[in-house]
Amino acid sequence: MLTDALTIALPKGRLLEPCMKLLGSLGLPTQGVDEESRTLVYEFPEHKLRYIMCRPTDVPAYVEHGAADLGIVGKDIIVEQGKDVFEMVDLGFGYCRFVVAVPTKKKGAPLTRFNYRRVATKFPRVAEEFFRSQGLQVEVVKLHGNIELAPLMGIADMIVDIVSSGRTLRENNLVELVEIMESTARLIVNRISYRVNHQQLQPLIEKISEVVKNEGVKK
Repeated sequence: MLTDALTIALPKGRLLEPCMKLLGSLGLPTQGVDEESRTLVYEFPEHKLRYIMCRPTDVPAYVEHGAADLGIVGKDIIVEQGKDVFEMVDLGFGYCRFVVAVPTKKKGAPLTRFNYRRVATKFPRVAEEFFRSQGLQVEVVKLHGNIELAPLMGIADMIVDIVSSGRTLRENNLVELVEIMESTARLIVNRISYRVNHQQLQPLIEKISEVVKNEGVKK
């Protein structure tokens, strides 16, 4: 394994394709990188570069602990996990939104009506901080999937989740009540790497920022 390679943590799933497009725009190698492969580490000795393939939720941990110098991950994950990393560039793709959603019959109700109610979510930190900022107290029910089921089955009065088109909400008779924040993919960097390898990292970060600014990447 290369000992002096710059290591970038890449997220599997929907963000990988635009990540590859971005890396290609930078003139960095992308050949052979395939999410369907069992390969988790891709090394390019001629570029002194290494990619590691991670679950999106694991990218901040690999960067925080120094296994990767840089990583690409959604803002939603950064906010929820609160890892000790530097957020450097908004990459513009992977767009989604954090929203509070309720059953359709409660459409248009004021948020204050849900004080002291239960909210189901995969993102307890985001939910707690949002409702606290609104001066409201809620009981957070943490779930790991099928958040839309919670109001239907009566274990929560509302949900906090990420949406893109809102189709899943509509299919489950839910409606957006309020938007909490928008989220896109971000470039993050390990704090120690950024200080120690600043001369190597900063030009790349600036080049990424310039490519995103000039070319843009579709949301």
